[in-house]
Amino acid sequence: MTSKIELVLFDIGGVLGSNGWDREQRAAAIEKFGLDAEDFQYRHEETVAALEVGMMTLDEYLTITAYCGDRTVSCAALKSFVFSQSEPWPDSIAVARDVASTGARMATLNNESEELNNHRIRLFGLREIFPCFFSSCWLRVRKPMHEIYDIVLGITQVDPTRTLFVDDRLQNLAPAAALGMHTIHFRSAAQLRQDLQAHGVLP
Repeated sequence: MTSKIELVLFDIGGVLGSNGWDREQRAAAIEKFGLDAEDFQYRHEETVAALEVGMMTLDEYLTITAYCGDRTVSCAALKSFVFSQSEPWPDSIAVARDVASTGARMATLNNESEELNNHRIRLFGLREIFPCFFSSCWLRVRKPMHEIYDIVLGITQVDPTRTLFVDDRLQNLAPAAALGMHTIHFRSAAQLRQDLQAHGVLP
C-alpha cells in the first residue's frame, strides 16, 4: 500500500452481507413461526448482549426468546431459519477482495454470536480474504463500546490514525473516529470503492 493506512477493518453485517439477526430477520421469524412479537422483543433485549459477547449459546438464546421449552416452536427449525437469513453481498465482498490483493493488512470487526459468526464467515468466503476476525463473541465486548476498539488497536499495535474502519452504522463509527481512526460510512459497494480510493487504499 502507498497510503498512510496500515490496517483496514470491515464490519460484516450491513457491509459484506445482510445482517445476521437484526430487526428485519427477527421480524421475519416472528411472522413465520407465529411468535408473540412484543414478548419476543422483550426477551431478545434481555439476552442479546449475553449472546453476542459469548456468554450464551444460540440454542440458549432461542430457548429463552422463542418459548422453545413449551414446544410451541421447534428450536431446530428456528435455528435453521436464523442461519438461512444470511446472504452474502458479492459486490461488497469483491471490494474487500480487491483490498486484500493490494497486500493491505485487514481484519473484520463485528458484533455477532459465535455460531452465527462462524456460519457467516464460511458462507461469505471470508477466510479467503481476511486473516483475522475481531468479533464480539470472542472479544467479550460489543460495538459501539470504546473498549472493543482499544482491544483491536492493542492487539494489532497499529496507530489509530493509520487505521480505517468501514461500518454501516454511524453509532459504531463515532467512537472509532474519537480515537483518531479514519472511518467510512458504508452505503453501497460502489461508494465504498470510491471512498477506499480516496483514502489511497485502492488504486
